[in-house]
Amino acid sequence: MANPEINEIVESLKDDIQRHVALTLGSDPFPPRKGRYYLGLCYSVRDRLLGQWIETQRSYYDSITKRVYYMSLEFLPGRFLMNYIQALGLEEVCREAVRDFGLDLDELLEEEWNPGLGNGGLGRLASCYMDSMATCKIPGYGYGILYDYGIFYQTIVNGYQHEGCDNWLRQDSPWVLRRGHFMFRINFYGRSEAYEDSAGHERFRWVDTESVMAMACDIMVPGHQNGHVTNMRLWKAISTRDFELEHFNRGDYIGAVQAKVESENISKVLYPNDTSPRGKELRLRQQYFFVAATFQDILRRFRKNNYSSFDCFPDQVAVQLNDTHPAISIAELMRILVDEEALTWESAWSICQKTFSYTNHTVLPEALETWSVELIGRMLPRHLQIIFEINHRFLDDVGKRFPGRVDLLRSLSLVAEGDGKQVRMAHLAIVGSHTVNGVAELHSQILKTRLFKDFNALYPGKFTNVTNGITPRRWLMQANPSLAELITSVIGDEWIHDLSHLSELAAHADDPEFQQRWQEVRKRNKKLLARYVLRKLGVGINPATLFDMHIKRIHEYKRQILNVLHVITLYNRIRSESLEHHVPRTVFFAGKAAPGYFQAKLIIKLINSVAQAVNGDSAVGNDLRVVFLPNYCVSQAEKLIPAADLSEQISTAGMEASGTGNMKFALNGALTIGTLDGANIEIREVVGEDNFFLFGHTESDVHRLHSGGYDPVQIYESNIELKKALDMISTGFFSPEAPDLFRPIVDSLLAHGDYYLVLADYAKYVAEQGNVSKCYEDRPLWTRMSILNTANMGKFSSDRSIMEYARNIWNVSPLA
Repeated sequence: MANPEINEIVESLKDDIQRHVALTLGSDPFPPRKGRYYLGLCYSVRDRLLGQWIETQRSYYDSITKRVYYMSLEFLPGRFLMNYIQALGLEEVCREAVRDFGLDLDELLEEEWNPGLGNGGLGRLASCYMDSMATCKIPGYGYGILYDYGIFYQTIVNGYQHEGCDNWLRQDSPWVLRRGHFMFRINFYGRSEAYEDSAGHERFRWVDTESVMAMACDIMVPGHQNGHVTNMRLWKAISTRDFELEHFNRGDYIGAVQAKVESENISKVLYPNDTSPRGKELRLRQQYFFVAATFQDILRRFRKNNYSSFDCFPDQVAVQLNDTHPAISIAELMRILVDEEALTWESAWSICQKTFSYTNHTVLPEALETWSVELIGRMLPRHLQIIFEINHRFLDDVGKRFPGRVDLLRSLSLVAEGDGKQVRMAHLAIVGSHTVNGVAELHSQILKTRLFKDFNALYPGKFTNVTNGITPRRWLMQANPSLAELITSVIGDEWIHDLSHLSELAAHADDPEFQQRWQEVRKRNKKLLARYVLRKLGVGINPATLFDMHIKRIHEYKRQILNVLHVITLYNRIRSESLEHHVPRTVFFAGKAAPGYFQAKLIIKLINSVAQAVNGDSAVGNDLRVVFLPNYCVSQAEKLIPAADLSEQISTAGMEASGTGNMKFALNGALTIGTLDGANIEIREVVGEDNFFLFGHTESDVHRLHSGGYDPVQIYESNIELKKALDMISTGFFSPEAPDLFRPIVDSLLAHGDYYLVLADYAKYVAEQGNVSKCYEDRPLWTRMSILNTANMGKFSSDRSIMEYARNIWNVSPLA
């Protein structure tokens, strides 16, 4: 580098890297080794972030500003190092510094393990929002759990999913700052005891409890080149005692440490399997553990400003419940205010409702979280009393407003009656919050008109919409640097902070020279992915083929099976030479199935069995390839999405709340084939109907078909290609060693009503895929459509989402 100032920064960074290798790691800096120098670089970058973090925290206290506490049981941030480097504006400096040591920055980045702090869309959305809160200078924090193990590490053995430990913290992490001086006691079990206070009022205290300690661990979240650094505060469970001395003295070492191990299990693994009573109990312990620790921390910050009354609490604190996992917060804050701070019930309830807001993330009734009254009563006895009291007062008010409406009381009650009473956590979140939002326009409409229709009538104006968004820093600038550079060369770099500037690309969509440069970027990304697939799977794929991608959690409503039926149909057409418009195609699948979800795991096996048959058939050659990439994660998505030509967003209409993968693909220039579901609707509105491959029944159609009259067998019998594909699956064509292996999949479609309407949408889906092939043959047309997809994605920045939350829900302003 010729610039003396830059040279000085590079030399300073090099000195810091070697200092950390020697003094932090206790290693010899020479010769430079990749693993050590990766960590040396991490600690050097962390040093620079910490200074900005300290200044940011001071600014919060100096301005006495209202803060947002974003509570989420999941965060899925992806690798940190490059995100931090770009946020500090140090990418070229870092490349030069490590190059001087004979190392390559891109290779060092691969040393980082993906943090196992989340599972899928919920956690990735939370991480996008944290990035945008920091970039938009919204004062606040994310709160969750520091899991030792992620959900699981997926491998594919003989086509089946196998789950292994995702021990992402096995070598510790340079990014996790353990705050041993912030330790809070968290209580469980025991009993609620009534007593009379000095004023003669009946009060309650929670006694005879078991305890575990919550230790704060911080991970920094920087804004993009604005000097603003906030953090996620994640809680780690620590035993209140090392071991039982009495057991130890008897020689029972296992017994001595058993209590310690069991108490610390709370933060061991993300989403323990809750199909067993013990798993359910651990899941609820996790939820209350992070809620109770978070509120002790919130109150610590609140008291630090010496407020004399809790009346101003909602003016200083906004708590966002990301789904129902933190909904027990409402009972916890009531317990603190009523039992510990001696507020009246009415004052405490008013504070609660002004403090909380709740984001709903599902339209599937069976996915709405409930907990048994027996379990809550045993683990959190005082909280159950409080929930019953909230419900009693709430239903009493409803009964006065709507006398005689027993049906309405049953519909709205926080407690569902039945064989075993269940607490409806969504109902608790709705009643205890001032605002409830959905995450896409259709989703929010379904909440108001179907899922929570009675609540919407009871609380007009409480329900609103904030369509999800994604951070352009991670999902374009970092994931697709070649495209980002091309965009910046044409319209400048203001899009990084204001994604609406992408609209300026539309003026270049018909420019042959720009189209050529766009195509070159896409070819490069596809070649990079082909090398990755070859390295990971030993499967060769042709970058000149259409890259068709269906990458998301494996679930029946996301309809990977519909895509598989199309693959089989293509396979049969190629073998019979009956294709009119054939474009060679590589179909990618990736995603994890929940360990206890039999049908989803069987779908993974089917995908791999179909891939084996198609890829091994010499009659097909390179005309069709099927690839299942194991252990889908953020880093893998960053390789797949920039290389995609076609994005599969084919969920049953009305069942996907929003989706954010659809936004990431479109932002990177992939065209979407999809239903009118979730945010697909809004994406289609902005990119234009001509630039979106639409098929399938609408949400109202689905509702009508579910109401009666749908016969999947009739569709099966009347569609020759569909019948052939299903018969191949059911008779063992793809599983000759076990002909009935995939019978449960076919039975779900033919014998059990095809709830997700796979067969109902098959014909239109296959026909629209034919349209995809026709358009792909016309490269100028396809390139124009690709450019316009990117150009019109400005709405879907998480910066826009966060500013809507700040203005309309949290009543918080950005710091100057």
